[in-house]
Amino acid sequence: MNWKSFLLGVGVGLAGGYAARELLAQKTTVSPEKALANAKNAFKKEGPISGSWIQMQAEKYQKGHLKYEIYRGGISRQIGDQVEQYEFIADTGTGLILDAYKLS
Repeated sequence: MNWKSFLLGVGVGLAGGYAARELLAQKTTVSPEKALANAKNAFKKEGPISGSWIQMQAEKYQKGHLKYEIYRGGISRQIGDQVEQYEFIADTGTGLILDAYKLS
């Protein structure tokens, strides 16, 4: 085995490892559809839902001193003859619901 081939292999391996680490370190986001599915699953635990929506464009949101990128969405449910509507805020990074409140 010659040293040039060995050093070339080590160099290529290090460069490939560095490139892979950088790709994995990039911040990934959850799709709006996945965030909506998470919200629907959470609301379904309390009863059936009749409608839902989500904004496809992410926006900035601040809660206290914490800053997030979020999706806004809504859920409606039929309870008897009345319709209840809720709005929720989901984190774009994880898809978790940060806040939900009933609309009057």
